[in-house]
Amino acid sequence: MRLPIVAYGDPVLRKKALDIPQDYPDLGKLIENMFDTMYGANGIGLAAPQIGLSIRLFVIDASAYDEENEELKGFKQVFINAKILDESGENWVFNEGCLSIPDIREDVSRHQKLVVSYYDENWKHHKETYTGMAGRIIQHEYDHIEGKLFIDKLTPLRKALLKRRLDAITKGAIKVDYKMKFPLIKKKR
Repeated sequence: MRLPIVAYGDPVLRKKALDIPQDYPDLGKLIENMFDTMYGANGIGLAAPQIGLSIRLFVIDASAYDEENEELKGFKQVFINAKILDESGENWVFNEGCLSIPDIREDVSRHQKLVVSYYDENWKHHKETYTGMAGRIIQHEYDHIEGKLFIDKLTPLRKALLKRRLDAITKGAIKVDYKMKFPLIKKKR
């Protein structure tokens, strides 16, 4: 089931998410719905705060880009209670976007390499090193469960230049081809 994606301006996107217990109700269905939602919005990653849940869960499927980038071949993964243990290597800049901040893409600097500890959907623990584009995607989604957005990495001047566009997103004054929930649109009674 495709869920609405929470738009920029919703407070849930700014909360540090809570760990998920192993007996979290219907976790398998939630993960399935998150993948469905992500695919429906043509995304490669989706974090639980983006669907309104302040829990430490994100999903990634970047395998569609494996022809452009060999390291993404078969890169489909669920991350539960992820913790980045180390970030290293030279920072590199790449143009990023976000399903919660549609139609805005900006150059963002991130570390080349990271070590992350997480559980998969079967509650198997992993501690793995990721580099390049796979590492960048994880860092972007990880920021979501930490209450951060890619625009937080921009200069104050660049953020100021985007203010009108960000305000339009908050008010729902944009067009997207997937379901969104806008913080400043009141439901009719």
